[in-house]
Amino acid sequence: MAILDYIVLIGYFVLITAFGIWISRKIKTSDSYFRGDRKFKWYIMLGQAFGVGTHAEMPVAQTGATFSNGFATIWYQWKNMLITPFYWLIAPFYRRSERTTVGEIIEDRYGRTMGLVYSIFAIVFFVFSMGVMLQGAAKVISVASGNIFSPNMIVMVMTVAFIIYSFAGGLIAAAYTDFIQSFLIIILSIMLIPLGLKEVGGFHAMRQVLPDHFFDLFNSASGIDGFTIAMLAVNGIVGITAQPHMVSMCATGNTERAGRIGQTFGSMVKRLITIGWAMTGLVVAALVIMKGVELPDSEMAFGYACSVLLVPGLVGLMLAAILAANMSSCSNFMVNTGALFTQNIYKKYINPRATDLKLLWMGRYSGLGLSVMAVLFALGVKNVLHGFLFVETLAAFMGIIFLGGIIWKRANRYGAAAAVLVSLSVYYTANFLSAGELVLVYKWMPGPFGLAMLSGFFIFWLVSILTRPEDRERIEGFFDNMRRKSDADYTGSDGKKPLGELSGDDLLLLDLPGWGKKERWRNFFTRYREDLVGFALSWVMVGLLILIAWGFMQI
Repeated sequence: MAILDYIVLIGYFVLITAFGIWISRKIKTSDSYFRGDRKFKWYIMLGQAFGVGTHAEMPVAQTGATFSNGFATIWYQWKNMLITPFYWLIAPFYRRSERTTVGEIIEDRYGRTMGLVYSIFAIVFFVFSMGVMLQGAAKVISVASGNIFSPNMIVMVMTVAFIIYSFAGGLIAAAYTDFIQSFLIIILSIMLIPLGLKEVGGFHAMRQVLPDHFFDLFNSASGIDGFTIAMLAVNGIVGITAQPHMVSMCATGNTERAGRIGQTFGSMVKRLITIGWAMTGLVVAALVIMKGVELPDSEMAFGYACSVLLVPGLVGLMLAAILAANMSSCSNFMVNTGALFTQNIYKKYINPRATDLKLLWMGRYSGLGLSVMAVLFALGVKNVLHGFLFVETLAAFMGIIFLGGIIWKRANRYGAAAAVLVSLSVYYTANFLSAGELVLVYKWMPGPFGLAMLSGFFIFWLVSILTRPEDRERIEGFFDNMRRKSDADYTGSDGKKPLGELSGDDLLLLDLPGWGKKERWRNFFTRYREDLVGFALSWVMVGLLILIAWGFMQI
């Protein structure tokens, strides 16, 4: 690193931290800290979803996978590509719940015990996720800086960085800094490509040294076949519903549409820049062959490209972008972790009469403490890609009860508890029989995952049918809330907000079980207008992204 790199890096750190602290002046209540008072515009929601959904370990993992097995490995990151349009359909669930955390939604649906079980899972999820993110960034920065900094030192510095402004500013600071940092993340994703292509002599020279299958959009040589993509898609659509930061992603906008746009099209931007990560992997694969270099770990490919291709100043910019990718995610996770502990554990079981000010400070301190736990986990992460898929797999097992509970009224707490226990048990048993050893984080394989999900859904249905249903009045109240526009600025004569069907905002997935009834098809396009239009536009975007990726591979 040159002096200019240090100037760029320190300048970024100072400016983003100062901005986060400055914006934190808006924090007056616990709702401001945890949900930003639900006042974010659509573009802030888009930047937040993109920033939080894009972590430093992702370019590390994707570049490393492409470096080893070719462009088709993009489907490890694109596993959610084919289900991204469904984000448009599920986003309103979280705002209409009128809750601060997903744990509270689970409690409303299944009762207090399941709410506590979910909250414990969610805290573990955040600790694991933050640990994976920290280790992913540490791998890149350590190599890109010429091993000036040890990975452990980098983990500590990054933790201090996002804690400073998140502790003071909560979700408001996290969301606005995410928006700013999203531009840096885009720079991170594309800046190595033109430099690398120039170094290797362009696409023609790259094709001469790499196997033909490295340029396929889809093949079995990459280890990604149709079944794997299908299972990754199931992992994505079921798991995303139960990820504990979904309230902040979908329910903190000033309107329901702001939440839909943010979560859906912020994710689309991420799918686009994933092409850049995969392209970088191809460049590095050609580069090491031409230079006669061997990398002991494929996940060092991204860092190696930084160290070889970047000139002074750009190294600092790249490291700042990596920090941005991590800080945007970790700051949001820290706030959400604090919200979960405060709303679902402290307020429920420790101090039910706590004042709003006490809840605000408990959110800050608990988020801080759990972030320290994430650092400890980060120091033990060995493979970033496997760790990344592991935490999303855990969320998928919880997603069985969240998604199932939204679309099926008969689901109950007994079915939910059984589904979680059985899916986890089957997953670990199948992996143990395959690997021959019992470990916490297995290499993700579609077979064990698919078997666990199938078992979980079956038990969820069977046990719910065979046991006592939930209290009818409570469940009807839960679903009635889901049918009403949460952002309406008026209430009806009954004191409730208007039904979504009156303005074209009825929810397709909420009505899924009743589609065989004639009344469901009356005024279909009018009632579900918002869902149908956004869903269709999302599929158009999916097609365009796949076409762009295919076009690059034809050069």
